[in-house]
Amino acid sequence: MTRGFEIVSSKQNEVLNVPKRQTKQAAGYDFECAEDFTLPSIWKFNFVKIIKGLLHHEELSDEDYLDADKVLKPFLVPTGIKAYMGKNEFLMLANRSSNPLKRRLVLPNGVGIVDADYYNNEGNEGEIFFQLLNFGVKDVVIKKGERIGQGIFMPYLLADEEDQPMSDRKGGFGSTKK
Repeated sequence: MTRGFEIVSSKQNEVLNVPKRQTKQAAGYDFECAEDFTLPSIWKFNFVKIIKGLLHHEELSDEDYLDADKVLKPFLVPTGIKAYMGKNEFLMLANRSSNPLKRRLVLPNGVGIVDADYYNNEGNEGEIFFQLLNFGVKDVVIKKGERIGQGIFMPYLLADEEDQPMSDRKGGFGSTKK
């Protein structure tokens, strides 16, 4: 088996669908939400105080900025899915084209990259999450089984004479940061 999807062990007893392509020519495999999930609107959080203060030329403290920054971050929407793939491949996660237009949901980093060594890592078994931000004025409820994004398997190339990394992945989401 070269590449594909599995349900993570913690969700084996739940009714989940592995990602699939919707048409013959589709490049992306559609991922579904693993559970009902409420994605709050960014406009409910403290960062609105910052915008108001800036518009009214009010003095804002460093603490005001820190408080706003703490809440203005994407949410990790669970899929219950992990992906395995071959050497020199990765899974690119992309937003559904309808999400920003119809639901005001965006992937704040543009795309997500799932490396081959994310599969079965000790931090979260390799469960794939979609980072989403709701810039709409109302909360968005994503129902279990709703499509939230897509994954595309891609090859990658290595640079000539690269100093090969020596470390192995130790954890889950975002675990390779220094």
